[in-house]
Amino acid sequence: MADRKKITLPQLFKKVANHEPITMLTCYDYPTAYFQEEAEIDMILVGDSLAMTMLGYDSTLPATMDDMIRHTQAVRRGAPTAWLVGDMPYMSYQPSVETAIRNAGRFMAEAGCDCIKLEGGAEMVDRVKGIIAAGIPVMGHLGLTPQSASALGGFRVQGRSAVQAKKIVDDAKALEEAGVFAILLEMVPDRVCQLITERAKNCFIISLGSGPHAHGQLLIYHDMFGLYPKFKPRMAKVFGNAGEVILNGLKTYVQEVTDRTFPQPENYFTIKDEEYAELLKLLE
Repeated sequence: MADRKKITLPQLFKKVANHEPITMLTCYDYPTAYFQEEAEIDMILVGDSLAMTMLGYDSTLPATMDDMIRHTQAVRRGAPTAWLVGDMPYMSYQPSVETAIRNAGRFMAEAGCDCIKLEGGAEMVDRVKGIIAAGIPVMGHLGLTPQSASALGGFRVQGRSAVQAKKIVDDAKALEEAGVFAILLEMVPDRVCQLITERAKNCFIISLGSGPHAHGQLLIYHDMFGLYPKFKPRMAKVFGNAGEVILNGLKTYVQEVTDRTFPQPENYFTIKDEEYAELLKLLE
């Protein structure tokens, strides 16, 4: 990779102004971050989805601030120039503005984030304003918000009715007026996403399963490489089935150890004959 300078917010807005799509992926560990850095991904989200993809839970809710900080630190070490987004986990910002500011500050101070992301619309405006007033950029998240999936009726498309779509449009406006620099729209109908994108003046819109009309696209890394076997979301294109490659490799390993074809001489280390003879003398 050619030496890339640190991605900045003005650079991201310049891409938007030049009608260049922003690339964004989730990431949770150092080696994956290293490859994303090599690929020159613009934005990396250390999502609370790590509770599912990395820790094996059935929802994002069990992710803690300590989980998020540890994984985000690893990603920053692997991707020093990407614009790094720390995802505020469940109950790290909902209780109060003070709680939100304190935990957002942890992402910046302990993990080297460039900003934080939180879920919710108008009801989160005071948190957004408080965090921004503390000098921390904020990304909003509307549509399917996994932390409140139970209240939304599960992991399903949001905004298919006119009333529901208007709520998302209104929430996007409220977040923009509160000062967010970007909004993630997850599983929102494409024309609703397009409408919000066209109306956005001071922030840009990222689509996750919400169509091609946003200013940028996000995918869950584990979905795009077949690494999360529990389910495959419709919005996820598999760019390479790494999961199948890994599984086949594991099966081959089990077979070769079982039938004693592994290891071969090139896979282990030896000792010189004279040194081994001397060892045997020393043991007598």
